[in-house]
Amino acid sequence: MPEDQIRHRSPDDLREEIAALGPWFHNMELGGIKTAPDHFLGDYPAIKWRRFESALPANLTGKTVLDIGCNAGFYSIEMKRRGADRVLAIDYDEAYLAQARFAAKVLDVDIEFRKLSVYDVGALGERFDVVLFLGVLYHLRHPLLALDLIHDHVADNLLVCQSMQRGSPEAAEVCADYPFSETEIFETSGYPRMAFVEHSYAGDCTNWWVPNAACTAAMLRSAGFGIESHPEEEVFICRRQARPTSYGAVYPAEAARR
Repeated sequence: MPEDQIRHRSPDDLREEIAALGPWFHNMELGGIKTAPDHFLGDYPAIKWRRFESALPANLTGKTVLDIGCNAGFYSIEMKRRGADRVLAIDYDEAYLAQARFAAKVLDVDIEFRKLSVYDVGALGERFDVVLFLGVLYHLRHPLLALDLIHDHVADNLLVCQSMQRGSPEAAEVCADYPFSETEIFETSGYPRMAFVEHSYAGDCTNWWVPNAACTAAMLRSAGFGIESHPEEEVFICRRQARPTSYGAVYPAEAARR
């Protein structure tokens, strides 16, 4: 259907199309119609966005944005509303991309969409002023690899990371090293830890890892992202910097023998 017809279709037709593209995880208002009015998290993700939106630049004029795991495009659309010159939104789920393309057309915002996973970001061959990585980390079998790839290939300045978290919200003071005999530190509340979900959590078999807050922060620092603020319990605003170690995805066997 031509874009002009999508933007100007009747409420009944719009409601029918929204239903056909469902179920929606992003509750968005398209032509006065909510896409997920009965969302189990309430008005999500708007309710989440309101808790950290002030931590991001209000004016993104002249900036480029990459939205990794864009889902139905709520955050991509918010970036365009802040004036971003270019927003590239990627997801590996065709159903989410169909929702996002439809929402962008209804709202008449210019967003580029591609079917890519976070592991594919090196193929983009460019860096972005702002990288959004929201609600993705815990769905990955290889989360630290994903952060390394974002650091090495697409992040130029700001990274906004959000992950589901469980456990202590506090971060224990951790030394740079411990003797092999030390075991008690690992039982300390607030020590960085991540639980592995072998089967499913909350009815979702793609929930692979559930970090505590200290673990999310530690992983970001390990991948080379300095945390500038933590405006919401699950959200970290980071700035790209040098990775504290050159060790990446490959075990440094030679260094270990020294």
